[in-house]
Amino acid sequence: MPLTSHTAAVQQIYEQHHSWLFGWLKGKLHDTCDAADVAHDTFLRILGSRNAVQIREPRDYLATIARGLVIDRYRRRAIEIAYLETLAARPEATAISEEDKALIIETLVAVDKALAGLGARAQRIFMLSQIEGLTYQQIACELKVSLTTVKKHMIRALTECSLIMASL
Repeated sequence: MPLTSHTAAVQQIYEQHHSWLFGWLKGKLHDTCDAADVAHDTFLRILGSRNAVQIREPRDYLATIARGLVIDRYRRRAIEIAYLETLAARPEATAISEEDKALIIETLVAVDKALAGLGARAQRIFMLSQIEGLTYQQIACELKVSLTTVKKHMIRALTECSLIMASL
């Protein structure tokens, strides 16, 4: 498909549905700035997808993308809050630059996204290992699974995390 027809389709969808999307998001998010940001990001996704000509139900399509972006936004905020609370709870005062905080939060969000694609057991095993510091044998005993199962899930989780980290 030529880029011009894609761009024209995005423009048409934008002109016909942006105000609806913005209003819908404002009702969901109760914040004009957040609604504007998510609406903007929604159209950026469509612009980058190169399939705007094929969109048959624009409002459904826009709402689906926007919902995913809102979920990502809430997840990111939850991770950011948890990180900042953990940082504040540390006994010694640690000076971390805003740039480093942003990189750490971006990394945590990426790891969270990688783990979200795994099953609940793999997530739990990863957290017990990496956050709680348990050995694989301790995890196997706690979860009443074999050591091989723990190793298999850890390999899968670490592989997903390394793939995500390589893309950062």
